[in-house]
Amino acid sequence: MRAYVVRRLGQSIFTLVVASVLVFLGVRAVPGNPATALTGNADLSPAAIAAINRQYGLNQPVPVQYADWLRQVLTGHLGASPVTGLSITAELANAFPITIELTILSMLIGILIGVPSGIFAAVRRGKVADYVGNAVALFGLSIPSFWFGIVLILIFAVKLHVLPASSYVSFLSSPGSNLSHMVMPAFVLGTGVAAVLMRQMRSGMLEALRTDYVRTARAKGLPEPSVVLKHALRNSLVTVATVIGLQIGVLLSGVAVTETVFGLSGIGSLTINAVFQRDYPTIQAVALITAAAVIAINFAMDFVYAFLSPRVQVEGAAQ
Repeated sequence: MRAYVVRRLGQSIFTLVVASVLVFLGVRAVPGNPATALTGNADLSPAAIAAINRQYGLNQPVPVQYADWLRQVLTGHLGASPVTGLSITAELANAFPITIELTILSMLIGILIGVPSGIFAAVRRGKVADYVGNAVALFGLSIPSFWFGIVLILIFAVKLHVLPASSYVSFLSSPGSNLSHMVMPAFVLGTGVAAVLMRQMRSGMLEALRTDYVRTARAKGLPEPSVVLKHALRNSLVTVATVIGLQIGVLLSGVAVTETVFGLSGIGSLTINAVFQRDYPTIQAVALITAAAVIAINFAMDFVYAFLSPRVQVEGAAQ
């Protein structure tokens, strides 16, 4: 197990370093002068450009710039936004908890709907419940999140007046109000996750139900619920655990539209505003933090995967 952890940790650190290099070079690949890109002003005088280059270290060689930026990242000081003048670290600290909460709630909704639905569809393969489940999953995969969000706002906020349409309230200040504000955006994202998990759960369960150990369990006369839940389910969850880790990454990096529709000041909204304002240092910081979060989540999911399938540890140690 120790060898498996060390190997996966090394791979994660290497991936994060590569991601940081790509993020750093990607921002500097923007066409035009870096100083004008930072300020969004194309009419700067040579003296102003030189001053901005000195302020942000843009007059240094690229490897030196990367080393300085990486040192700032490691110390938690990401500088200030050239557009707003606010600390990028403070902006991320305010935005990230909103996105994290939205991601957690969305995943809970997706798991609670998708996993039981997938199990039920697999057990009822070829019957009405199976066809209905697949149709609902296809609907969940196909529906645009922004359209679904607007529909929910029109129904529950405008027509029924039972849920707020937008904004955010901290969970610590008012748990009930917080959940009332988050339930619609979480449901919008959770339905897409549920559709993916349902399809994967159904596929994994069908494969598990055809294995020899399941047939042996049935031949011993074990009750069908015991066969499904104790023998087939654990092995089916191996693939689903991987998909859950990937979906968390997708949610973290793709909540911009939903956050904008519901007026949530999370990472997605921060990124959109930074793109429109050409706030490249903020974009750079958001991209790196998001990449680090996705890598950390997948690193954690590797342990879940190893727990569900112990042979992964053996194969990992042998490599």
